[in-house]
Amino acid sequence: MGRRRKDQDSGLEKRVYPKNGAFHYVHRDGRWERLSADKEEANRKAKVYNDPDSLHGTLVYWLDQFLIDCERRVALKSTVKGIKLAQRTYEDYKAAIVGTPPRPGRNGKPDTPAKPGPLRVYFAPPITPLDVGPDMVQDFLDDCAELGNAVQGNRFKACLSAAFSWILRNKHCPGLQINPCMQRSGVKPNPESKRQRYVTHEEYNQVYVVATRAERLLMELTYRTLQRPESDIVLWDDTVIATEGGKRFLVFEQHKTQTRMKIAFSAELDLLLPKPDGKVRRLRAPLVATLKGEKYTYDGISSMLRRSIETANVRRKARGQAPMESFGFRDLKGKGATDMYYLAKIPLAEIQQLLGHANQTMTETYIKQRWRETAAPNMVVMGIREG
Repeated sequence: MGRRRKDQDSGLEKRVYPKNGAFHYVHRDGRWERLSADKEEANRKAKVYNDPDSLHGTLVYWLDQFLIDCERRVALKSTVKGIKLAQRTYEDYKAAIVGTPPRPGRNGKPDTPAKPGPLRVYFAPPITPLDVGPDMVQDFLDDCAELGNAVQGNRFKACLSAAFSWILRNKHCPGLQINPCMQRSGVKPNPESKRQRYVTHEEYNQVYVVATRAERLLMELTYRTLQRPESDIVLWDDTVIATEGGKRFLVFEQHKTQTRMKIAFSAELDLLLPKPDGKVRRLRAPLVATLKGEKYTYDGISSMLRRSIETANVRRKARGQAPMESFGFRDLKGKGATDMYYLAKIPLAEIQQLLGHANQTMTETYIKQRWRETAAPNMVVMGIREG
């Protein structure tokens, strides 16, 4: 049992103690559990364990417990599929359950207000896992669609489904027999259209010139390497850079496939990622970093890109050009693959390797759905026609 704290005004939840630069929770069986180095995050988790609102047994209680387990899986060193969880997936789950904090804009004012987790709002106490059936999940998806958030609704449902699978697997809720989110239970996901945005060279360059250095770097890394910006590139640090024979390479392991990759630097990346100058630098410094040297969240730097596109559109309007459609860093992954195939004539097999696709058919579809140039007619000469 944890000892009584001398400092009762520490701002920490009950049974939470600082230790070795982080905050730990002392369970009733005497077990110490590291919560977080961040005080606010540690208090959030401790509230789940202390359960001051008597939520135990409700779906919200188990969603919070599921989220704590997800963070543990992110920290695991194992890469076994189904055990290790991607940081990006955890952040998506957290947004669905806990919500999103306000995001500051360029003028210091909130760019977007804080939003509560949609699952926490819709499936609020006293709803328990046993109360949730396929009809309730379908109503949730329908409501998301009516609010104009059909695709997001599918993502929230995926989080809910993962949580129910976790509850079933760990036998947390006696009597629960099925996952009510599964399609075989009668739940029909909201329709989604495939992403077909092809960013032209002109659009890319117009955004690039008004973007910050961090945005430019993520744009180039995504376009040149074809890796996933949200789950791979944004998490890279300086340890992925290797030098051989005076040349630099990116050496890393794809998060999704665990494939070991080695990609040569392009001239653009060589300029954006300066060579070591002998100065002592922070260990494992993020490649795409803030001015303070900290890593960006993918949502945060994506908001910056949207603002840069708005700035580029203001300039386009002044030149009498129509505004460009917004795009994300993921679209630059598609642009890179498309340009390699159609413009640089790179073999499909090499592009498939970079993308990490299981087969070439997937790669071909991925490329062709983005190409919107005018197709040339069949020019085969058939001979002289009479008539």
